[in-house]
Amino acid sequence: MRDLNPAAATRGLAASLLALSLAACMVGPDHVRPSLPASGEFTHEPAADPLAVAPQPAPDADFWNAFDDPLLTRLVDEALLANHDLRIALTRYDRANALLRGARFDAFPTLTASGQASDTRASADQMPGATRDQRDGESYSAGIDMAWELDLFGRVRRNVEANRAGTAAAAADLAALQVAIVAEVARSYIDLRGLQERLQVARDNADNQRETLRIVQARLDAGSATGFDRARASAQLEATLARVPALEAEAAVMMNRLAVLAGKTPGALAVDLATPTGLPTLPAPVDPGTPGELLRRRPDIAAAEHRLHAATARIGVATADLFPRFTLGGLIGSQAIDAGDLFERDSEARVVALGIDWSFLDIGRVRARIAAADADAAGELARYQKTVALALEETENALVRHARTRAEDRHLQQAAADSTRAAELARLRYDAGATGLLEVLDAERTRLQAQDALADVRTRAANSAVAVYKAMAGGWPGRLPVREDIAGVD
Repeated sequence: MRDLNPAAATRGLAASLLALSLAACMVGPDHVRPSLPASGEFTHEPAADPLAVAPQPAPDADFWNAFDDPLLTRLVDEALLANHDLRIALTRYDRANALLRGARFDAFPTLTASGQASDTRASADQMPGATRDQRDGESYSAGIDMAWELDLFGRVRRNVEANRAGTAAAAADLAALQVAIVAEVARSYIDLRGLQERLQVARDNADNQRETLRIVQARLDAGSATGFDRARASAQLEATLARVPALEAEAAVMMNRLAVLAGKTPGALAVDLATPTGLPTLPAPVDPGTPGELLRRRPDIAAAEHRLHAATARIGVATADLFPRFTLGGLIGSQAIDAGDLFERDSEARVVALGIDWSFLDIGRVRARIAAADADAAGELARYQKTVALALEETENALVRHARTRAEDRHLQQAAADSTRAAELARLRYDAGATGLLEVLDAERTRLQAQDALADVRTRAANSAVAVYKAMAGGWPGRLPVREDIAGVD
């Protein structure tokens, strides 16, 4: 019977374990994509307007171009490139991607190189009777060490799976934040233009009321009016002028907000934005499609699903501790007493070792970690379901508000036109002596209210269009000028 060579036996064992690891199973549950709500239609009621423009068949990724405002387009592009929150989100993606690369390396052997040179002298007590020279010694060694966890039960692969899902979630978070930043830029810009329009309305009405006060003063000087008439006309003018400072302050706040959103310091865009240009053109309505189509577009839902996937994979990582962990180690090197003898034939050294680590004696802690991972996965499932419900709610609300503000806009346009005509007629009647001052002041007050309300509803209508695009995510995750490598994660 032939003697068994230990080195050959170890190599055979290592080869067998390697083959086994390649065909090994993975413990823990596999991720199953949660079901989405059944396809249907949104329950919003479109505005009854036979002259309305037919809805676009799909949301435009660059929806802000539909507002036909070059300055708005420029601000959006600057925000996508320089917004601070987007830059922070990009670093989170980079971190997640780096952790994924590190987790992938765990599937391969870890190689390290080492070297050592020592000069020792033993004491006389350690080597009694030896001379001083005999107690001196030198040693040299150099080698390559290898350690490899044989992933028989999928701990490493589940960890890679969890990190891959985490990286995909970070990418989706960046896309979702991009959607939010673009919507915030558009909303702030529209608010600014709306405030500037309301400012112009207040100033124009103040000019008309100033003229009314001049006429009343002239009549008072001529003895055909009273001090009471002048006081009422002056009070209405001052009330209108009081609107101006508050509107100016809000406009300055919006300018500062837009500057920060674009990655600049507050006030940096004051010169560019100070000149009023009116509210942007309201874009054509968009067909929202079905709820199922919406949920497949939204990056926040994708991020929630990826986090659920990562939490499910971590159950497998924790479950793998119920089984033994095999580690294959080895060393190839050279050891010699003289540096010149290193790497000579007789100075070679090698070690092959198989390690087994099993936590079955600590089963309580292992099962506690599995229970914690189960709870994390259940929590991520609930978070995913909440994200889906909020996405549907946001879209329903955005659609109904957009439809209703369009209808409100039509009525207020007519109210503003009628109140302007009524104020002009009241002035003519007053000049002809056919009516009193109270009728003129009441008509002018109604005109101011109607014109201010029209500017406000036009602002809200434009913002409601932005809200619809934000709710539908408009295909934006594919447009990522900040980074080109984020669209897909292996």
